[in-house]
Parts: sequence; structure tokens; C-alpha cells
Amino acid sequence: MNWSAIPDLAAVALLICAFASVARHTQQPVSGLWLTGWLMILTHFSSGMFIQNTGVIGQFATVIFSASLVWAGHLYMHASIPYRKDRSSRWMLTLLLASNTLYVAILSLDPGNRWALNLSAVIMGLCPIGILLSSIRRVNHPLRWVIAFLYGSLTVFLLIYQNRPGGIDLAWNALMFTVYLGCSIFVCCAYRRATAGAFVTIAGFFSWASVFVAAPMLAAFLPQAHIEHEVWNLPKFVVAVGMMLLLLEDQIEHNKHPALHDELTGLPNRRLFLDRINNALERSRRTGTQMALLVVDLDGFKQVNDSMGHHVGDLLLQRVAMLFSERVRRSDTVSRTGGDEFSLILEEPTNRKEAEQVEESLRMLLNDPLDLVDQRVRIGASIGIAIFPEDATDAESLCIAADLRMYDAKHSARMLRQETASAQQKFLSERPSDTDRELGLA
Repeated sequence: MNWSAIPDLAAVALLICAFASVARHTQQPVSGLWLTGWLMILTHFSSGMFIQNTGVIGQFATVIFSASLVWAGHLYMHASIPYRKDRSSRWMLTLLLASNTLYVAILSLDPGNRWALNLSAVIMGLCPIGILLSSIRRVNHPLRWVIAFLYGSLTVFLLIYQNRPGGIDLAWNALMFTVYLGCSIFVCCAYRRATAGAFVTIAGFFSWASVFVAAPMLAAFLPQAHIEHEVWNLPKFVVAVGMMLLLLEDQIEHNKHPALHDELTGLPNRRLFLDRINNALERSRRTGTQMALLVVDLDGFKQVNDSMGHHVGDLLLQRVAMLFSERVRRSDTVSRTGGDEFSLILEEPTNRKEAEQVEESLRMLLNDPLDLVDQRVRIGASIGIAIFPEDATDAESLCIAADLRMYDAKHSARMLRQETASAQQKFLSERPSDTDRELGLA
């Protein structure tokens, strides 16, 4: 038994405990897969204590030593794909784990069997290509092509070099390099953000993959150079720290969301709206372009809320939020800044004419009856527009200008309704009744 592996085993066990504690409190979807991967790493270190044994125990430990390291890498990759719930992704993971395990088993137990070794290498390369082609209409993601390319290249490399002198060690290192280079690429695609967690994790996986190139090269070209075995394990601990940072960053972002978004509609609230309008103004000043602010107040919302209940009022607000979000561009902002008040920030390219077109389209959306479960309601909207820099040059003045025009629009609409109602009442009062006609008074 290799007792020298105990310190590494203890360090990994402690790291897993810390990782499990962080994962339990963050409750991110990927944490379960990551934790399972680290349990595979623990299995890898545990089996490493027995690989020097002779007989069945040593052979079994050698297979577990390699297979568990491969399993961990594929679990990390699977956790990083956005389509992992698709059935083809589960098939991809299952076939890759099976084919990789078959290959390392043959590589460990019967490396002289060239026929079996070549066949298992071909199977390992064809599995991801087969899944890619069979599900390309449903899932055609760049990461599918990446894994197919990596394993296709690996298969070609293995067929060329694995049967040469020293090819067994070269094949093992090539397989591990492919798996952990894939981890680095997959995590890089999944976490495209400039944070410490993303940088440390991606760099850790890349260093982990590089170990399987640097170690054999040093042994071949600088055999006199002695590097402690623990040095090659450092990337594993770097990756673990990076993953914990990613979980904590995601949890912080998750906690920030309720503070910056409206609970009912999910739209940015007034706090986030003020931050975004200031940023939009700064971009407009820097580029010398215009931006528009639209303030929308729902007409008739109070009557709906009072007559049909707060539940229907909440459904109405959610429906309006969805309609507004679908109408504007992704670069624009729709926020709920009051009870029945919404604010829209329209950024470059925009001008007064385009803002008025958006205003008209929003008005038409709300003039049509809205179906809410088993209720149909009809409301309207009063909208005010303010343009930077024509109407105001700072956020507060722009909001005041848009509010004043919204109140003017509401006042004008109210006056028009009153005039219309008075005209109808006057017409009805002056119209002769049927009784008057019968008595000949008309």
C-alpha cells in the first residue's frame, strides 16, 4: 500500500467537506454534479494507494485510478452545458463514460492486445460524433462540435502512437489531457464573465490538462529534474477553490436580484431603473447620440383592481410587463417604477420619431382587450416622452419632463372623456322620446 498518498487524500477530503458546505448553502443546479466529480477525485486518490499491489487488487485499483479521474472530468463538462437536461446529453455522458472506462480498462489490464485497444479507441471517438449527428436537428450547439472534435483528434492520435514503444503512458496522458482541456473549454463557454471565480476555474482546468503534457516532457527531456509529486496535484486544488468562488458569486448575484427587481413582474425596480438611466445618459453623452424615456401610467387599473380583486390586478400588471418587454429591443429597459406605472429607456439608435412610434404601439397594445384567465379587461395608457438632450440633460430632469407630459396626456384624455360624455348626455336629453312623439309634442 502506498502510504505516501494519505496527505493528498486527507487534503482532498477536507476540500470536499468545504465544497459541500458551500454547495449546500448556495443550492446552485451545478453544485451536485461538481460535488459528485470531487467524490470521483477522492476515489482516484484512494485507489492510488493500492495500485502498487500485485494481483487482482492492484489491477482493479489501476482501472479505478484512471476511470475515476475520467469520470470526474466528464461530470465537470456535463455540468457546464446549457442543454444538459436534453435526452441526447444524457446519452452523450453515458456513452462517453462507458467508452472511456472500456478504453482505460484495456489500457490497464491488457495493453498488449492491439486489436482490442484500437477498437476501443475507435468506439471512444465515434460515440460523440454519433450523438452529434443523430440529434443535430434538436441540439446544434458549438460545444457538441468541440467534444466531437476533441475525441476525433484523440482517436487519430491514439491509433498512431498507442502501439509504439512507450505508447501506453503516452495514450493515458493524451486521454487525460483531452478530458481536462475539454473541461477548460466548457467552463470558459459557460462562465463568460470577468470574475475571479471564472478566471481561477478556467486557469485551473487548463493547468490540470497541461500537467499531462508537462510531466512526460520533463521526464523525457530533463530526467535529472526532480519535481515533487504534490506539485502536479496543485491544479486540482486551484479548480476546487475556483468552483467555490463561482458558487459564491452566483449566490451573491442571486441575492442581489430581489433587491433590484420587482417581485411581481420580474422587471427592474426603481432602484435599478435609476442606475440604468444614468448609465444610458453617460453612453449617450460619450457617443453624442440621443436616448428616450417613456413613462407609462395605466388608465383604469384602479377600477379593475377594486372591482375584480387584487389577484386580477396582479395578473394585469404581469401581462402588461410581458407585452412591454416583448415590444422593445434587448438593449432597451422596461421597469416598473410605481404601482401601475412603467418606465422605458430607449437607447441608441433612437430619436423622437422612433420614440413616438413605440408610444403608439404601446397604446395600441393596451387599447385591445386583455384576456386574464377567465376575465377580459380593457384599459388604456397615458404616456409621456422625454428625449435627451433636447428635453433635459440629467436623469432627474428627464424623469420630471416625462412625468409632466404623462400627466398632460392623462389630463387631456380625461377632458376628452368628459366632453364626450357631456355631448352624449346633451344629445340624449334633446332627443324626443317615444311618448312625446305619441302625444304630438315633438
